[in-house]
Amino acid sequence: MENLKILFTYIVPSGGMETLNRTRGEVLQKYGVNCHFLYSRDGAGLQNGSSCPTHISDDDQEIQQLLKKEGFEAVVVSSDFIMLERLRRLGFTGPIIFEVQGLGPMEYATQFINNAALYILSYADALLYPPTSHLNQLFAQFPTKIHFNFSNCVDTAKIQYRPNIEHSYPIIGWVGRIESNKNWRECLEIVHHSVDQEPNLRLWLFEDPNLCTRSEREDFLKMVSDFNLEHRLVLFSNIPHSEMPYYYSAIGDSGGYLLSTSILEGFGYAVAEAMSCRCPILSTDSDGVRAFIKHDITGKFYPTGSNEAAVQQGLELMRNYPLRNSIRKKGREHIESTFGLETYVSHFIGMLHYLGL
Repeated sequence: MENLKILFTYIVPSGGMETLNRTRGEVLQKYGVNCHFLYSRDGAGLQNGSSCPTHISDDDQEIQQLLKKEGFEAVVVSSDFIMLERLRRLGFTGPIIFEVQGLGPMEYATQFINNAALYILSYADALLYPPTSHLNQLFAQFPTKIHFNFSNCVDTAKIQYRPNIEHSYPIIGWVGRIESNKNWRECLEIVHHSVDQEPNLRLWLFEDPNLCTRSEREDFLKMVSDFNLEHRLVLFSNIPHSEMPYYYSAIGDSGGYLLSTSILEGFGYAVAEAMSCRCPILSTDSDGVRAFIKHDITGKFYPTGSNEAAVQQGLELMRNYPLRNSIRKKGREHIESTFGLETYVSHFIGMLHYLGL
C-alpha cells in the first residue's frame, strides 16, 4: 500500500466524524496509506489537530486543483451525497466510496436515503457503514453496489482512564449536539427526577454550540430554568478531544455515569470512548450502541421515553458497587478487544484491495 493516497470528505470537522477521520487517518498512515481530509466548512474539531493534511473548501476550482495536485487513488465521501456527482464532474475517475455513520431518526434517515439514491446509483462504486440494523436495512435497496460493513476504531492507548481530581458529588455526563436526535430533553428530565434521590447530583454537558439553532438553544435554557438545574449544570463547549479522557474518568470516579439519550445512532463515539475510560454508561437502545453495551455486563440500557426506568437504572449503576465496578472493568475490556486500530486497518485495507487498489 506504499504511497497510496486517499481523500476523506465531509461537511464540517466536528463530533464523531472528525474523531473517526483523525483516528483512522493517523493509523492508516503507519501502514502506507496517506490520508487527506476535505471539509466544506470550518469547524471546532480543527483544534484537535492531525498529522494528515486537512483542506477546507467548498469551491469547485479549489477542489479540482486539489484532486489534480494530489492524485488520490480513491475518495471516501461521508454523508454529503451531492459530493458524489461533484467529484465526477470535476474529473475524478477512481473509486468513490459513499460512507454513512449515522443519519438520525429513522424517518429522517429514510428520506435522506431516498434523496441520495440517484446519486449513489449514478456515481458511487461502493458503500461503507457500521454494522447496525437500521443502516443494513436502509442500504439493502442498493444490491448492485459493493457493500463494506465494519465497525469504527477507538485509539484505546490515547482514550483510557486518567486519574485526576476526585469530586464529592456524583456527576451525570452527556455528550452531543443540542438537537432532537440526541434527545437532550430526556436527559434533563432524567437528571431532574434523579435529584430527588441524589440531592448533590451534577450534570456535565459537552456540546458544540456552533451546531445548535437559536430556537433549540432557547428551548434548552428554558427547560434548564424550569427544572431549576442552573446550579447543577456545567456546560462544556468544544473541549479538545485529547482532554476528554480526563472528564470521562472524573465522571466514572465521581460515582456517576455517562447518559446517552439518542434516538438512533450509527456508532456512538462518546459511548465507546467513555467506556474505554472506565466511565459506566446508561443508554437508550439506539441501535449503534448495541455493539458496545451488553445490559448489566458492559453497561446499562433503558427504554427510550421511560424516565422512571432510566432513573432506577441510573441509581442502581451509582449504588450497586459490585455491579458498577464490574461494568467499568468489562466495558473497557470490550472496547479494547473489539474496536482496536489494527482490526480497523485490516478491514479498510482489505476494502481498498477489493476495489483493485
